Amino acid sequence: MTFEIIMIVSLCLLTLSILANIYRVVKGPSSADRIQALDAIGINLIASIAVFSVLLHTHAFFDLILLIGILSFVGTVAFARFTERGMVNKQKDEG
Repeated sequence: MTFEIIMIVSLCLLTLSILANIYRVVKGPSSADRIQALDAIGINLIASIAVFSVLLHTHAFFDLILLIGILSFVGTVAFARFTERGMVNKQKDEG
């Protein structure tokens, strides 16, 4: 019983953290702050899905956790390339 209460409280705190990060995405002073907040939202989503999976005693959400982690990583790398080069995919000149 106490374990379930701790899991529910942690889900509530993760939800508050996601809401705070959504505020930073909307009001962020720079694009780097917005991308960092989006990355934090991805991490918080992974954590909340993992807690939810433990709460339900199931392994069904592990694929979703992996997918969100991969998409978050790819988005962060794409933004890093964009800030470094000014474009995400640089094509070679032909001819």
